[in-house]
Amino acid sequence: MAFTFNLPKAGLTAILAIISLFFISCTKDSNGVRVDSCEGCHTSYSYLQEVYSPDTAAPAGGCGGEAPHYEPYDRVFMGGAGYTAYKSSEHYKIGCIGCHNGVDKTADKSKAHSGTFLAHPSSAYDQKCSACHKEVTDNFKTSIHNGFGQMRKVTIRSGLTGPDDFSKLPAHQIEGYTTNCATCHGTCGNCHVVRPALGGGGLSNGHMFTKKPDMVSVCVTCHSSRGGHAYMGVASGTQPDVHLKKMGFKCTDCHTGSELHGSGEKVIQRYAYKELPVCKDCHTGKEKSNLYHSMHYDDFNCQVCHSQNYNNCGSCHIHGEGARIPSYMDFKIAMNPIPDIKTGYKLTLVRRTLAAPDNWERFGVPVYANFDAFPTYNFTTPHNILRWTERTQVTEGASCSANCHIRNENGTLINKKLFLFKENLLDWEKAATTKITVDGQLPSSWFK
Repeated sequence: MAFTFNLPKAGLTAILAIISLFFISCTKDSNGVRVDSCEGCHTSYSYLQEVYSPDTAAPAGGCGGEAPHYEPYDRVFMGGAGYTAYKSSEHYKIGCIGCHNGVDKTADKSKAHSGTFLAHPSSAYDQKCSACHKEVTDNFKTSIHNGFGQMRKVTIRSGLTGPDDFSKLPAHQIEGYTTNCATCHGTCGNCHVVRPALGGGGLSNGHMFTKKPDMVSVCVTCHSSRGGHAYMGVASGTQPDVHLKKMGFKCTDCHTGSELHGSGEKVIQRYAYKELPVCKDCHTGKEKSNLYHSMHYDDFNCQVCHSQNYNNCGSCHIHGEGARIPSYMDFKIAMNPIPDIKTGYKLTLVRRTLAAPDNWERFGVPVYANFDAFPTYNFTTPHNILRWTERTQVTEGASCSANCHIRNENGTLINKKLFLFKENLLDWEKAATTKITVDGQLPSSWFK
């Protein structure tokens, strides 16, 4: 038996209107703004608060301390002047799913974020960014900013010989690197669209792409414990670098895009970059400008004389206690650890690294297979330069060497603390690092 309903045309129209109103009401936020699209959802603060998912993991932390916390809806809200500028940009024309994939024209969060959705498109920069920025993306694959140099050291200390063998490490160790080390070594978006993970993550300026990253909120956020710490004169008793204090230089005044993005050249570490700025790029003709330079210009790097004390730490237990040698201010001169790269220098400044034999114990690697492949102190160029330092400024009538050469005064060795001796090393550091200590390398007359 079949049943039929004969509704007047007006009644049918009324029912359809009610259904339509119900559907529309379900695609509007509490302020009546439509949210049935990517842009509609992410420009509605109230709707983001309704549908957000709470964090399931603590925010990233690292050498610079714990990251500030932003609520999930704050991290993805597009608004303000940055969003207005973004709407007039070329990137906006690509469209949301052009970069993020997923599904547009829906208010259903699960559906919108389904399929091959990418929260961070630049994690696939070789696909998502290369169409317009191919030279940059091709070069970035071997960029030190992408973690290539750091991964190389982990690989070789783990007993593998090739610099490209990182992918052959145990899966759990790679997971540990990704979770703990790659929070700074990121991709395009971490500098140009979102805050670095150590800055709390999330959109930094309403989704606007920033061509030249902000020094403090981007560069210093990741380089806080060392580069920024020194450059801005954070530590008690230190001063801001002269290039900041007198010249107002930002990081990108010296460190250009070709260096930060990479040049396509696969270098073993950052000091091997041809694009790396060096002092004599600006300070020309200084070889004989004063007595110090006449005697030592080619003996050691400029920072040996012109650096202040700088931040050190060491022995990191990854995903465990962190740095078990807490940060401390120091100044150490050692034999040049990279003479094949920084040629000509006999002595250089060095900084204690985070390396320890049991770095990866929490990730299934009790001890490195080849820990002694590298010293536990690295060549360093602290960004805390002053013309007049404790070594370049001596009291009237004193020798120009008074504050740097070791001398024996009634059995006390003055200035010895400036140099790295074997006695300064912990037992587990000695096999790796004794080769760059100054034991037996300095004039014997200094000790008599």
